[in-house]
Amino acid sequence: MEEDIVEQIMGEFAGRTGLLAESAISVHRYLWTDAFAVCNFLALYEHSNREKHLHLALSLVDQVHEVLGRHREDDPRSGWISGFDNGEGRLHPTAGGLRIGKKLPERDFDEPFDERLEWERDGQYYHYLTKWMHALCCVSRAIDNPVYAVWAAELGARAQGAFCHTVTGSTKRLYWKMSIDLSWPQVDSMGQHDPLDGLISYLEIREQTAGHPEMSASDLDAHIIDLAEMCRGVNWTTFDPLGLGGLLADAWRLVKLPRVNAHLPMAGLLQDMLDAALVGLSIYSRDNPMLLPATDRLAFRELGLSIGLQAIARIETLVSWHPDIFSSDSRLAPLLEALRQYLPLQNQIEQFWLDPENREVPSWMDHCDINMVMLATSLAPEGYLDL
Repeated sequence: MEEDIVEQIMGEFAGRTGLLAESAISVHRYLWTDAFAVCNFLALYEHSNREKHLHLALSLVDQVHEVLGRHREDDPRSGWISGFDNGEGRLHPTAGGLRIGKKLPERDFDEPFDERLEWERDGQYYHYLTKWMHALCCVSRAIDNPVYAVWAAELGARAQGAFCHTVTGSTKRLYWKMSIDLSWPQVDSMGQHDPLDGLISYLEIREQTAGHPEMSASDLDAHIIDLAEMCRGVNWTTFDPLGLGGLLADAWRLVKLPRVNAHLPMAGLLQDMLDAALVGLSIYSRDNPMLLPATDRLAFRELGLSIGLQAIARIETLVSWHPDIFSSDSRLAPLLEALRQYLPLQNQIEQFWLDPENREVPSWMDHCDINMVMLATSLAPEGYLDL
């Protein structure tokens, strides 16, 4: 792990976003970036055993809950999104979900939809919530404290209850974006990989909370069954680098989970995911995106791919260690071998964005926090991929 670079990046991020107590910068929290940042601080802690990194990870979790678990300062509503009082809200900070952290307030119910503006408006994203569930599970494992996993479970239950809806007959789907209080959909289309992110996150939570007195193994089962059905027969192919990276990272998270009930489509799911990643990588690479100048590239999307590519060798290793589990998945070995040809992309992406000149262009500066954090994750993926 390139610890010095990662520590420098994360120290700058902590100062820029108001995480450091001595920082004069006003606090700015953004759920996606903060989920990766928590994992990065945990990676630094695991590598160095320096308490300051663990303190930053736990402080960031608390700050995210205090800021994004409450209504905006410019909102006439106040307090916890869940409606709990301060005491109960701090005990159950995820019970109402978590805001995205966008700059603009959410669209009013009777306000016309504007696609361009919607990207800048607050609300709740399902795929951001699943990222935070994973980060909470990582914290729970790092410090052996089940409370964080219980918060992940509470977030999962609230998210699924709000985002999941029936469209025709018994067919269920997920809204892409909901209002801050989860009372109405702001964007009713479904993200391509949202059911997959949800399924794997909920399986992770169920494993992490097994045996906890406040949790039953069946608490998330209904949601898991719904999500598994949404995943059945889906083509996961994408040539978006961030989506490809997420697909590969999810494949690794799936491989690490114990085998689950036969009624879930798990046996073929891993193959489907790797098949889709292979097709997507071939399409993405065909256009030679590495030849484009920094001004025409989005770092965080490429770095998402760089993170996901580092899951391939991990999957290969675990599959080779457990032939008894994976022997029925006959296509895994050739799929993984075919995916290996794209591993050089990971180093190319990292080296490109480590060049200071490439971090001076508007496309970097406009998304500086998320770019910084995901570069750090790519350099030190242990917190996000392995904890």
